[in-house]
Amino acid sequence: MSADTKNQDSLPQVTTVAYGFNGSYGLLMAFLPVLVYYLWICNDYYGGSLVVPTSWAELREFFGHVAAPTWKAAAIYGGWFGFQLLLQVFAPGKWVKGAELDDGKRLDYKMNGWFSWWATLAVAAGLVLTGALPATILYGEFAPLLTVVNIFSFAFSGYLYLHGKLWPQGEKIRGQFFYDYFMGTSLNPRIGPVDWKLFCEARPGLILWVLINFSIAAKQYSMIGTVTTPMILVCAFQFWYILDYYYHEEAILSTWDIRHERFGFMLAWGDLAWLPFTYVFQAMYLLHHPFELSLWGVMGLVTLNMIGYTIFRGANIQKHRFRKDPERPIMGRPAEYIKTARGPLLLTSGWWGMARHINYCGDLIMALTWCMCTGFNHIVPYFYIIYFSILLIHRERRDNAFCAAKYGKDWEAYQAKVPYRIFPYIY
Repeated sequence: MSADTKNQDSLPQVTTVAYGFNGSYGLLMAFLPVLVYYLWICNDYYGGSLVVPTSWAELREFFGHVAAPTWKAAAIYGGWFGFQLLLQVFAPGKWVKGAELDDGKRLDYKMNGWFSWWATLAVAAGLVLTGALPATILYGEFAPLLTVVNIFSFAFSGYLYLHGKLWPQGEKIRGQFFYDYFMGTSLNPRIGPVDWKLFCEARPGLILWVLINFSIAAKQYSMIGTVTTPMILVCAFQFWYILDYYYHEEAILSTWDIRHERFGFMLAWGDLAWLPFTYVFQAMYLLHHPFELSLWGVMGLVTLNMIGYTIFRGANIQKHRFRKDPERPIMGRPAEYIKTARGPLLLTSGWWGMARHINYCGDLIMALTWCMCTGFNHIVPYFYIIYFSILLIHRERRDNAFCAAKYGKDWEAYQAKVPYRIFPYIY
């Protein structure tokens, strides 16, 4: 994309405003880990129903399921995180330039996720097949692992906070501890060849999510002698989602997180603790509620997931290719876009002519499909679609506020051209 630097003084200035959260950073850091424990206990011990303890004894019994960290869990996660870090550094992969940042820089990133994904699965399969580790180990150690990862995430976020303080990269630091710790003090904290934000978003949590699913499926097989069709569908849908992510790994470099979000507790804890330990709730629910689906049910869920995937992947790859080559045709026709006074181009054709975040539409359809695999009897396995809807709507609002401040009248013209936010003709 070209950058027009003329008349910069007349352009709207973008300030370091924290869009959203309303200053509740400390409260969120205290509440979110407790929420994960609460939902997990409801799902694994109370059949997927939301339980409200009404006495001190009931409260103690409920949270008595929380496990203290163990050396075994610490060794598992330490080995896991270290193994993924070694792959990031030493596994083969091409180096590519990231998207242009607000200061005009383009950082170098090593794209070796595809190799690391398959290497990890091969090692995991080898450990299970040789009897070195039981297939059910991640489910069996879920409780102490959750505690270990929470502790590690808070400590790692402290490191990220100090990293930005000691080695500033030009970002303005607000100077308020909870805000800086939560939102981050650096946009792209790095040590040697490792970009911490890309690594945490693309490695430990995502692959661990899939492996915990497989461990839960193995537990179901050990309990009832089979793996049910709904369990297979959940594991297959989510396996495909991550496989596709690594196949198109380079596309992450043009996402909001990589380009604009600083790397602090919000992203680090979300990547390392929230994602792998809450995204498995559908599989965990199905472990305790085995049932079978009709052929029509299977076909309907597969079709719905494919529709969501087509929108999600089609939109993301379309925007990624447009950013690399704005003259590339979109769906067989010349790309339509608005050239902003700041230089960046705002795509208004193809998928992106339907809604400003049409990719979120596809993502939410897939999320709903995964939840529907569990039936309609309890709320906890539907937590993912509820949370994900709130997250993406909130993120779209933050993105809209950021872009309105950055592009001014050009953004108003863009909104007039593409009036819908996520769902065409609906929202």
